[in-house]
Amino acid sequence: MTDGQGQSLIWAVVMLVVVGSALISRRIPIGQAAKMALAWIAIFAIGLTIYAYRNDIASVAQRVWYEISPPETVAQGDALQIRKSPDGHFWVDVQLNGNVERFLVDSGATVTALSVGAAQRSGIEPSGGYPMILNTANGAIAADRAEAATLIVGTIRRENMPVVIAEEFGGTNVLGMNFLSSLSSWSVEGEWLLLES
Repeated sequence: MTDGQGQSLIWAVVMLVVVGSALISRRIPIGQAAKMALAWIAIFAIGLTIYAYRNDIASVAQRVWYEISPPETVAQGDALQIRKSPDGHFWVDVQLNGNVERFLVDSGATVTALSVGAAQRSGIEPSGGYPMILNTANGAIAADRAEAATLIVGTIRRENMPVVIAEEFGGTNVLGMNFLSSLSSWSVEGEWLLLES
């Protein structure tokens, strides 16, 4: 018998003595006392089992919760997984100069685009010069060129990221190909968009 087994046996005996003495002191009939003792032994056994497997139970509980209510994004080291939204698109929260804004990830967009409101809230000013002409679903538009000092998506950080700003974007912000092409890889696997720094 190992030391661990010996200690476990000692604890079991101590628990039986404690429970037994409590039952005897109350002068409970032997049949009822035996049932109560078995109930207490079962409670201790269940508690010990839960304690022994607490990490495994937590892992299983997390997986079950992910199935019931999957997280929108999952960060794993330098990689980020973004779950597809019910509208069929990939949306993610992005930090622009410390300000959090909602972005649509769009591989069809050449450059990362900001709404005027998002640019103002993030302290991003047009850099001047010639505007960039963009072809959108609503026709060609002229967008102001600018630069985000910091752009953070999950664990992925980019500095001095070129962006464009235009009234025509309404309230929509778009992470475009200039961000996606800065990654070591990106792909879509089922319901998930996988980004690797």
